[in-house]
Formats: sequence, structure tokens, C-alpha cells
Amino acid sequence: MNFVEELKWRGMVHDMMPGTEEQLQKEMTTAYVGIDPTADSLHIGHLVSVMILRHFQRCGHKPLALIGGATGMIGDPSGKSAERNLLNEETLRHNQACIKEQLSKFLDFDSDAPNAAELVNNYDWMKEFTFLDFAREIGKHITVNYMMAKDSVKRRLNGEARDGLSFTEFTYQLLQGYDFLHLYETKNCKLQMGGSDQWGNITTGTELIRRKNGGEAFALTCPLITKADGGKFGKTESGNVWLSPKYTSPYKFYQFWLNVSDADAERYIKIFTFLSREEIEALAAEHKEAPHLRILQKRLAKEITCMVHSEEDYNAAVEASNILFGNATADALHRLDEDTFLAVFEGVPQFEVSRDLISAGVKAVDLFAEHSQIFASKGEMRKLVQGGGVSMNKEKLTAFDQEITTADLLNDKYLLVQRGKKNYFVVIAK
Repeated sequence: MNFVEELKWRGMVHDMMPGTEEQLQKEMTTAYVGIDPTADSLHIGHLVSVMILRHFQRCGHKPLALIGGATGMIGDPSGKSAERNLLNEETLRHNQACIKEQLSKFLDFDSDAPNAAELVNNYDWMKEFTFLDFAREIGKHITVNYMMAKDSVKRRLNGEARDGLSFTEFTYQLLQGYDFLHLYETKNCKLQMGGSDQWGNITTGTELIRRKNGGEAFALTCPLITKADGGKFGKTESGNVWLSPKYTSPYKFYQFWLNVSDADAERYIKIFTFLSREEIEALAAEHKEAPHLRILQKRLAKEITCMVHSEEDYNAAVEASNILFGNATADALHRLDEDTFLAVFEGVPQFEVSRDLISAGVKAVDLFAEHSQIFASKGEMRKLVQGGGVSMNKEKLTAFDQEITTADLLNDKYLLVQRGKKNYFVVIAK
């Protein structure tokens, strides 16, 4: 497979230095992508770079994932309006281990293939490098004029940030440039890849290699992903969409992709899946015939949820979705774990009642019309129950005065009440 051609049809190339494609056709090439270790999980904003590394390995080349342990202690001014918090070594090591585990779902780190992926951390070669040595060996090769000309620096100096640009941040591009030089010298790494906002930092690295070693190195960047409406990709009301189920449940992760617009689905399915061009074109044509079936969104959500989580998590997410939007059974509801249950019914009106009340046994009509305000009156509830319009835990309530006990609770804590087809309520026993 031709790596550059593969990325181009998927819409994943923004800038590329001349000679990059020729280098990749000439021999197996080593390339790296830098990953910020400020959290112990990647989020979907990182996924483009990770997908690029995966394509790179699939095309027979060797990928390096660089954890920015040293640079993460400083913060990159590119695209930022404020300096970030600095991390201690213990936190960085923990974050690195968690990130490697996530990357292992995409990259082969463990085989003995010549292009097996490697994880490196720039803290390992920066921690013993003194400031005087850095100034003498690296600083003298790149002029301040060259550094000042970078867009990321110019934007901050022109007042985009309230507090200007600290010297610490100003040195970032030189530190990133040194990473490239170090990997060039120790791993024969000739290519750095990243988001388009990294172009200035990456080309500082190629320039440093040229000036210090007379060597030739290359750069390739991908576009920053946006939404069709101009909104920020990967952000929801509750913040980032994370790859770790600890921060974003597989159900919420699946729902994020399921709910993207048609225009975004057509772009994202090229970027975030490994489906072939023919498959994607066929899906897009099928989608245009019947957009209401959301064929592109469903396939995108399936591919990416299985890849990041598992097929089991995907099936559970689909089943959970059917509880709210389809004709799921009581069995499916009982299989939901607490986190997924709460995610599915987020935003649904909730009522808290005393657990002792339910432990003693309470009539449904008293619980739902008196101790919670699901029904305006007992008479209203009686009528609806008689008309078959009330369900509890996805089963029709046949008697308005049915006794409810702790045996009825989901996850030993919740009751799900449905009034009519679309009105859900959650009763929480506390």
C-alpha cells in the first residue's frame, strides 16, 4: 500500500515536505508522532494521529509514538491561549503506561517484525541534559529570527494571549526539534507527523537536523478535524470524548459517533475507520438513498466502538440505545450496569424516595403519585394503568396498587417508569 495515496483519498494530508513520498517509496522508513501525556487517557482529538501511525505500520513502515514527558512539563504554545499546568514525573509515568495500553489496540508493539512499533518518552533523554549543554549544542544552530517567524509564536506575541509568551514556552519548538534530531540519530527516524498546528515545530526539527548533521528529514501533517457547522470536534457538553471507559462510557462513546451529521459522517468514516474506498463509497451511496436510516453513522459508530472498546461493548451500547429508542425487553434493561443505565437515562426526570419505604413494600399508586410526582394524581395513574399506558422496568403495570419492594429495583437502587411511549422517569431509592 502507498501510504501517502492512502492518506490523500481519506482526506488526511494537510502539508507535506517535498521528497517525503519518494523517501517512503525508497525504503522502510521510521516516523514518529508526539503525544501529550497530560492525562492518563487519549481522547478522540488524538485519534487522527493514532490512525496515521496505524496506516503507516500497515504500509510496512516503522511507527514511533513519542510521549512528551519532558515537553509535557512545559506546554506547547501552538493553538493555545494560556500556559498549561506542569506535571510531576510520577504522574507522567502513570499516564504513559495508560496511553501505551490504549495505543496497543491500534499498533503492534510486541512482534519481532522489523517495523514493530515503539513507545519512547523524551523525558528519558532530556532529564540529564543540562541547560548549558542544550544552549551550546542545540541553541546555537537555530536563530531567534527563525523561531520568531513561526505562526504559533507570532500569534501569541501579537496579543492573542493575555500574558504574552513565556521563555519556557518559547523554547518548546527547539525542544521538539531536538526530539526529532535525537530520534534521527538514535533510531534513524526520518519523518515526523502530526496535526497541521504542529507544522512550525516539525519543520524546526528538520532544519536542526540539516544544520547540525547535514541530514535530510521530512514532515507530514494532517488537517485539524472540525465539524461541518464549524464547532469544535470531540467536545460535548460534558467535555472531551475519551477513549477510556473510566471517563466516557462505551455507550456515550457510541452515541457520540451515532449522532454526527450526515456531512461529518461521510468525512469521519474515511478518517476513523479502515474500511476500503469501495466499501465507503457503497455505504455513502446507500445512505443518500435513505438518509433517515443513518447508515453511515451506524457503520461509523460500530467500527470505531469495536476498535476502541470491543465488539461486546458495541453490542451492549446498541442494546442500551434500543431501551430508550426501540422495543427492548425487560431482560435487556436488567443487563445494564449502573453506569450505562445512568448514561442512557441522563436528563430523564429523577425522583428520590426513601429506601425504607420500598423495603416495607409500597403500592405503586402511592409511590408514583404521592411520594414522587410522576403522576399528577392517583386518579390519573389509575386511568393510565387501566388503559395499558404505564410500564415499570419495561413491563406493563397491570394493577395500579401493585406492591413494589426492593426485589423490583434495578441495580438494587432504581425503578424505571414509563408513562405513555416516550415519557421516562427514574425513581432512586436512597
